[in-house]
Amino acid sequence: MPTMASVMEDPTLERHFKGHKDAVTCADFNPNRKQLASGSVDKSLMIWNLAPKARAFRYVGHQDVITGVQFSPAGNLVATSSKDRTVRLWTPSMKGESTVFKAHTASVRSVAFSHDGQRLVTASDDKSVKVWSVHRQCFIYSLNQHTNWVRCARFSPDGRLIASCGDDRTVRLWDTSTKHCINCFTDSGESATFVGFNSSGTCIASSGADSSLKLWDLRTNKLIQHYQVHTAGINSFSFHPSNNYLISGSSDGTLKILDLLEGRLIYTLHGHKGIVITVAFSRAGDLFASGGADGQVLMWRTNFDTKSYQDVLQQHSRRSTPDPLPHLTDIHPRAPHLHRPQPTDIQISAAVADTLSTDPHVIELGQSVHSTTAAAANSHHFNGLSTHHMATSRVGGWMGEGSTSRAGAAVWSQTGDGGGGRGRREEEEEEERGQTHSLEVLSAQPSRLDSTLRHIVQQLDILTQTVSVLEERLSLTEDKLKECLLNQSQILKDVRSSGDRRRTESEETEGSPVHFT
Repeated sequence: MPTMASVMEDPTLERHFKGHKDAVTCADFNPNRKQLASGSVDKSLMIWNLAPKARAFRYVGHQDVITGVQFSPAGNLVATSSKDRTVRLWTPSMKGESTVFKAHTASVRSVAFSHDGQRLVTASDDKSVKVWSVHRQCFIYSLNQHTNWVRCARFSPDGRLIASCGDDRTVRLWDTSTKHCINCFTDSGESATFVGFNSSGTCIASSGADSSLKLWDLRTNKLIQHYQVHTAGINSFSFHPSNNYLISGSSDGTLKILDLLEGRLIYTLHGHKGIVITVAFSRAGDLFASGGADGQVLMWRTNFDTKSYQDVLQQHSRRSTPDPLPHLTDIHPRAPHLHRPQPTDIQISAAVADTLSTDPHVIELGQSVHSTTAAAANSHHFNGLSTHHMATSRVGGWMGEGSTSRAGAAVWSQTGDGGGGRGRREEEEEEERGQTHSLEVLSAQPSRLDSTLRHIVQQLDILTQTVSVLEERLSLTEDKLKECLLNQSQILKDVRSSGDRRRTESEETEGSPVHFT
């Protein structure tokens, strides 16, 4: 279908962010509307400042692919999940500090905050959903009824429920107070890839590797909408804060915007080269971001939400003359039915240059060990910063990659003699000496301490896994004890009722008159 002319109400590509060295797997906007976070196969977390010409920050610490990212509701923390089996809680500052959470025994696929910011929920290939305390920075409990990898887990807006989905083709709903699974939706044809609540908490949606998107009303536990608008699996979706729209990203390389009130597709966006892995609306809904296999993060302006909903409908109907609206019953559905793509959706190709800024200046931050360890303390004067040359040729794994030479010169000048009249050659020699010195500090001084710390971390990992196994066994033992107690109380009731019956019969026998013949 030919691309239709864009008007003011159409979504538009506002910026693209380039800095990741591999596919972008996850993205989230800061509630303060000033930053965008993204995670990647390149193992790094990027914080992009939305102001034009502002610097970007790369945080290094995970040892494998980052799979999920989310800002805390206050915007002062960032949580990431990774295939390295850990969750990290970052303070997005120049120090690049992070706290590591360990309890999962396999890749962690997603991470999300509760709406009060007090809890984290994670989903993992170890078939469990785990809940963590942000304040105490510790694991609290597991939810263990999935029978295959768990792909995604999210809190409801009021924090009373958790929704999770996975490769066992189920979407499960959990009560956070009782820790019990209270509902299980099993309509998925293939793996369920993503799950989320709308902003009012009345509906959940789930997407599948079979390219389907389904919405359930939690008040009736009924499937109310079923979309089949993509031609390949859906990897991510996001509700607009108004609950009127939903955006999805797919392995077919497109983003789709759905009108949930009318139950139809209204926009198809083409911007990525390759599959689209993640999409996310900003908290206000005026922006949305997408990331994909091309390593780019695209930021779009929503536009169509600036007018009233009825105005959007009228404008859209004048442009695309859709079929008569058979899907309005979905507002109060009589029965679920499938929504297939209509030839009237508006196609937008966003192959345009970013006119706001060039690629941002990237500053390297973060450490491969916990920020409070002695090894990190001994080398705190690095601040996690490095030049591109140092990262790629000298201490790449420890410091990260990609910072420009300007940032490196600034860092090394902090540890130099501060002379202002030196020539370029002298500065380079000083920088080279600084690199050599830093390597000596890293390799010689804390080597014994590093090995001791590594041993302690390994022992803690084993202990954490043991605790996790014991927790599961205790929960099973608790269930069996409850069952035994119930059986015992039932037996006691039966014994009492039997004794009462015998006593009554005995009294009746003693009190009955004797007849002589």
